[in-house]
Order: sequence, then C-alpha cells, then structure tokens
Amino acid sequence: MKLYGSYTSPFVRHCRIALLESTLDYEFIETDQAASATMSPTKRVPFLQDGELTLTDSSAILRYIRQKSAKPFIDSAVEFDQYCMINTALDSTINLFFLARDGVDIERFDYTLRQAQRVESILVELEQLNLPLHGPFNDVQLRLACYLSWAVFRQRINIDRYPKLKLFLAALEHEPFFVETAPPA
Repeated sequence: MKLYGSYTSPFVRHCRIALLESTLDYEFIETDQAASATMSPTKRVPFLQDGELTLTDSSAILRYIRQKSAKPFIDSAVEFDQYCMINTALDSTINLFFLARDGVDIERFDYTLRQAQRVESILVELEQLNLPLHGPFNDVQLRLACYLSWAVFRQRINIDRYPKLKLFLAALEHEPFFVETAPPA
C-alpha cells in the first residue's frame, strides 16, 4: 500500500495517523503539487494505491484503512455531519490560504468574505462540542485536531477565542501519533 502526500497537508496527516494506528504495511511517498497533478484526477493529495485500487479522497482512504484494520470509521449521522462540517471549514481555510498566497486580497471579494465567515461560524459551532482530552480519539476528533493544527501552523485562524478547541489541540499535541505526524519545523 502506498500513500502519496505532503507532510504539511492536514488531510494527509489524518491518513498517516490512521495508518500508524493500524497494523497495515504501507509506504509514505512525499508528493508535490506537480506530481499530484499528473498522478491523481483530483490533482491534490492524498491519494492511495493498493494493488489495482486507487483512492483519491482522504475520507475514502480513511474508510478503507479503518475497514482493512477492522476498526470503525464513523458511527453515526451526527458524527458524520460533524466530520463534514470540519471538512467544510478545512476546505474554506485552505482555499483562503492559497488565494492569499497568490496575492488575492481576500477582504475585497464577497465570495472570500463569505468563506471567512463560514470558517468563523463553524469554529463557533465546534467550540460547543464535548471534546476529550485523552484517547482513544475517533475520526471526527482526529480530523478536527489535524485541521486546527494546520490552520494555527499556517496562521489562518486564532483559536484563543475558543478555549475548548485550544485545550483540545494542546492535549492532542502531546499524543505520540500526533507528534510523529507533525510537519517538519
């Protein structure tokens, strides 16, 4: 099994954590934007190859890893909705990050302002969750931690206004699997 991705991607990090938690043999292959544009129809990372099977979305990859290691992925519609909400915040935050990096004034356009408002609205909602400070952590919690860690690392969000999220992230940052998958400094 081969997982292609970058060390900084929160989507890839979540897949790497799932692989570390499994007993599956795998190889991580660092992949840049140029390679992912030619190797994956989605033109992004992660993507996974296992024999003839190729998966191009982190959620499908996570489900596959959990299924192969006989572990649950997401148990309920409520958890799945939370997971999707985190993905929405993550997608919006990543889009704003790349637009700003390319010189777009994200304060100037209604579309980008709406994306920023979406992120803040979701953070307010996520602050209401009962988040554990000790494992084991489920995939909703892992996705949230990967998102928060990436967004803080990239200086895209400030979680000081969200004490529960800040405490949750601080707790995860001491977990061995989270330390092992952290982007290089």
